Amino acid sequence: MEALGAAGGLLLGLFLLAFGLYCCYVRYIHAKYDHIPGAPRESFLFGHLPILWRKQDFMHDFFLQWAEKYGPIIRLNAFHRVSVLILSPEGVKEFLMSPQYPKDRLVYGRIFSLFGERFLGNGLVTVCNHEHWHKQRRIMDPAFSRTYLMGLMETFNEKAEELMEKLEEKADGEKEFSMLTMMNRVTMDIIAKVAFGLELNALSDDQTPFPHAVTMVLKGMAKMRMSFMQYMPGNQKLVKEVKESLRLLRRVGKECIDQRREAIQNGKEATLDVLTQILKGDALEGTRDDENILDNFITFFIAGHETTANQLSFTVMALAQHPEILERLQAEVDDVLGAKRDIDNEDLGKLTYLSQVLKESLRLYPPVPGTVRWLEEEHIVDGVRIPANTTLVFSTYMMGRMEKYFEDPLTFNPDRFSKDAPKPYYCYFPFSLGPRSCIGQVFAQMEAKVVMAKLLQRFEFQLVPGQSFKLVDAGTIRPLDGVMCKLKPRNPARGCRA
Repeated sequence: MEALGAAGGLLLGLFLLAFGLYCCYVRYIHAKYDHIPGAPRESFLFGHLPILWRKQDFMHDFFLQWAEKYGPIIRLNAFHRVSVLILSPEGVKEFLMSPQYPKDRLVYGRIFSLFGERFLGNGLVTVCNHEHWHKQRRIMDPAFSRTYLMGLMETFNEKAEELMEKLEEKADGEKEFSMLTMMNRVTMDIIAKVAFGLELNALSDDQTPFPHAVTMVLKGMAKMRMSFMQYMPGNQKLVKEVKESLRLLRRVGKECIDQRREAIQNGKEATLDVLTQILKGDALEGTRDDENILDNFITFFIAGHETTANQLSFTVMALAQHPEILERLQAEVDDVLGAKRDIDNEDLGKLTYLSQVLKESLRLYPPVPGTVRWLEEEHIVDGVRIPANTTLVFSTYMMGRMEKYFEDPLTFNPDRFSKDAPKPYYCYFPFSLGPRSCIGQVFAQMEAKVVMAKLLQRFEFQLVPGQSFKLVDAGTIRPLDGVMCKLKPRNPARGCRA
């Protein structure tokens, strides 16, 4: 017993010594950053975390209040880690436009796997090593060339027409439905076909195994942000479903890869889609890294459908709240398209006000609120010295809502993006900026224009009263209540011809 007591005392002493040394280390780290503006730390050890834990509101708006109070460079303390929020156009230009500042391994490493199952791995979005990223980007760039994208108009039209047919079934002015759900289904169908040659038919049934698996993974992605949730007894069923869903997605992806690779080897003419381009590039590089290819398969499904669905839903929400803008936009669509069903690339170029509306929607409601970089060497931004080895956080959501960058920032005003309006100077980056900007941004905006143009051409829509228009950050920013709508057919669209 005495020996056990002595051992226990020794362990307690070692623990107290380790804790004391850790506290000294935290104090040392704090001292390195205390010259940077920021809210007072509520706890020596936890830093700003207790403040954030108490907040039930949308966290980005809370940080926006800090930005207005403390300025464009703000520190955020959490234990021994200090992140610095950069809301300065000069800082955005410096750090995002240059390839020398890598993505933060700690932040992006968290989505390498999901509940222990490989998720985005070393795909195009998450890979931090610049050479590895550059090789992947070089391989995929041809699949996002303007020539290839112009060839996608047939698929955009086809899938958007299928959405219109589903919406016609609801367009009695009484049925209530979630616009977000419908947009998620159509964008999933589009990315599946144009990127990987898959016909998912999620518009007809999103509970079939593959679309359901994508939905479950998105749920898991939202939940994983809460520390230790996977170990809580009530979450075991969800965690199991998410892991099974990830295995299903990777299994289907592997089947697609094997079938396409065999077709290419047998000399069959393969569609120039993302998958073919990846496989051709992989063969040229001689890497044969199927796990990395699967990482990008998952990345394109997750990033390639949900973000555009969120943007489309937010655009519908904003237009329904601003009937004068909606009327002007429908007039443009009527003028450019008339009763045409098939929209071509030339039509998209003429829909200039629609482009402005979509850009303004991204300013106020960017599905991806920002990005993160890692600073390896000390740097001075806006006169503030930032120590080496610091996580830098950039937010297009916050900068898009700051009075110093946009006049009357909370007003939805598409004329901010008219041809003669002053261009935003490194304070608007919904697809990020520089070499790590989103490879699919032109693709996404072509897709969004086709879907929105057809919706505006065919229907009048109104928002269901009583719903919340709050935002939620669940990995991407989305409308909390899903944009509940009612539809009626538009009179000018009744004569649509095939």
